[in-house]
Amino acid sequence: MIHPVILCGGSGTRLWPSSRRAYPKQFIGLLGQDTLFQSTLKRLSGPDFGAPLVMTNADFRFIATDQCEEIGLSDARVVIEPALRNTGPAILAAALMLEDTPDALMLVAPSDHIMGDIDAFLQSLRIGAEAAASGKLVTFGVTPTGPETGYGYLELEAPVNGALKPYPLKGFTEKPDAETAQKLVDGGRHLWNAGLFLFRVRDIIAAFEKHAPDMMAPCRGAVQNGAQDLGFYRLSEAEFTDARSESIDYAVMEMADNIAAVPLSCGWSDLGSWDALWAASEPDSDGIVTQGTATAVDCANTFLRSESDDIQLVGVGLKDIVAVAMRDAVLVADMNASQQVKDAVTLLKQRKVSQAEDYPRFHRPWGWYETLCLDSRFQVKRIMVKPGGTLSLQSHMHRSEHWIVVAGTAQITIGDEEKLLSENQSVYIPLGAVHRMANPGRVPMYLIEVQTGAYLGEDDIVRYEDVYNRN
Repeated sequence: MIHPVILCGGSGTRLWPSSRRAYPKQFIGLLGQDTLFQSTLKRLSGPDFGAPLVMTNADFRFIATDQCEEIGLSDARVVIEPALRNTGPAILAAALMLEDTPDALMLVAPSDHIMGDIDAFLQSLRIGAEAAASGKLVTFGVTPTGPETGYGYLELEAPVNGALKPYPLKGFTEKPDAETAQKLVDGGRHLWNAGLFLFRVRDIIAAFEKHAPDMMAPCRGAVQNGAQDLGFYRLSEAEFTDARSESIDYAVMEMADNIAAVPLSCGWSDLGSWDALWAASEPDSDGIVTQGTATAVDCANTFLRSESDDIQLVGVGLKDIVAVAMRDAVLVADMNASQQVKDAVTLLKQRKVSQAEDYPRFHRPWGWYETLCLDSRFQVKRIMVKPGGTLSLQSHMHRSEHWIVVAGTAQITIGDEEKLLSENQSVYIPLGAVHRMANPGRVPMYLIEVQTGAYLGEDDIVRYEDVYNRN
């Protein structure tokens, strides 16, 4: 039995604007109906796998559970990391949560990678499991298809001879420049670092005790003093924030002497850039990939993606171009420069541009909302409330609101009055009135909200009750 530990954080800058800090790439359907997170859960489920531990932060906890439910996965345990501390403390905390089964195997997997050949992946996993069961710390390396500067490398003691087996690992190599990457590939002893790890619980805890003992007390305290929060387990913030921020590579793997690397030849990609997504999307004979309402005319080696039905993205005579259109942002880039998208995001953040990190659709535990129109004294939003979803009981100091139900049924509370509104009915919320909306039905409820007032910021909310335990 293998216990998956799914790492589900990330800033989402390299696939901007589709992926952003507020809604990173693992939650997006980049290659079909399922999101990358859902695809990861599916390939790590079945009789050989235990219930997954999903390590994420508070902002993503409801998104993660919603996407688990969408694919019928009810046994996933979502663990909230109260601070960003890289992969080392997250993995150690997960191991300590499994400490009562010390001989169990735990597989650490990112949530935003793809595997084209699942059978080949599972075959490598079985080989790795045998090595891990004997006490090895197993990492998985992808057989390079070319000199890639966007990946780290695993250096083996000897060249890969074609056999699918554990190979002794000599060391780790940071992301190289183009010339160095070519030498690594030509040498035959290097694999791309896939960020996948497999080991017994007892062995990885022992490795941390030996190589990163300073992490043990804060992570153990974070687990022991954590608490159940609705359907999640929240690690204790006081202890977890004391843990050193470090990747598992630096904290443990680069110093351990019982490491083995198993080759992966399964169509793996971390989708770390737009050209990687273009390659994974199976371009046609002219190298064209279109997604959404996009059209290519006389183009070559071009990726066009439109995320809004209202935006028709048309490329004419383009070559080696990535163009991504969203309602609030557009990216146009040279295909060969797509690794530099993160630099553009850094520049936008420095200029305090909201699109650098915020997503046009703001996801909440009860559903989502998006702004349709914003001016100095009014704002128009579209709001979706999930079946059974309930917004907090709240009031506003600086604005009044009009709600118009356009689909479904809304249960409205204003002061001591409660009423049901159906499609095409509306209600007025005076400034300062205590109010709430909920969806008592079995289908999503949509409404249009018109706000008017001197200040329209999201922080103009006084909460009195909240079923999701938000402040």
